[in-house]
Amino acid sequence: LSADLHRDLTPIAWMIGRWEGSGKATYPGTEDFDFGQQIDFAHNGGNYLHYLSQMFEVDDHGVPIRPLGMETGFWRPQPDGSLEVVMCHAAGYAEIWYGSISGAKIELATDAVVRSASAEDYAAGQRLYGNVAGDLLWTFDKAAQGHGLQNHMWGRLRRV
Repeated sequence: LSADLHRDLTPIAWMIGRWEGSGKATYPGTEDFDFGQQIDFAHNGGNYLHYLSQMFEVDDHGVPIRPLGMETGFWRPQPDGSLEVVMCHAAGYAEIWYGSISGAKIELATDAVVRSASAEDYAAGQRLYGNVAGDLLWTFDKAAQGHGLQNHMWGRLRRV
């Protein structure tokens, strides 16, 4: 751990750095697709991590050819072991997530979703992040477009 790491970040310090990999997405009414992804977790000495996730359409060799989405925000671990995440998306919505940290496993659920007039109808989400054999695995379940909460996206990323 770096000397300037805030002590509140210790439970999620394993996330700090750049992660790259791929994932899949599916949802009723949309075509399934594969994507490439890069996630960066960074700190500046404060009691939060800055989060930036970028997803790309990739060619047959895994080379990014066009952006698919981007989200950014702040991960704020609390002294009681809970976690607050504030996230904003280029697609026109923002979320407040609450959850828990249990070793190398993080579970989150939305408390609030706010959408711009042009954003898709998205009502709620759940996410799971974990460090599995040194890789960052994650999954995102969402409730949108009149559908109940169900699996939407998942990925596996390696630290680079």
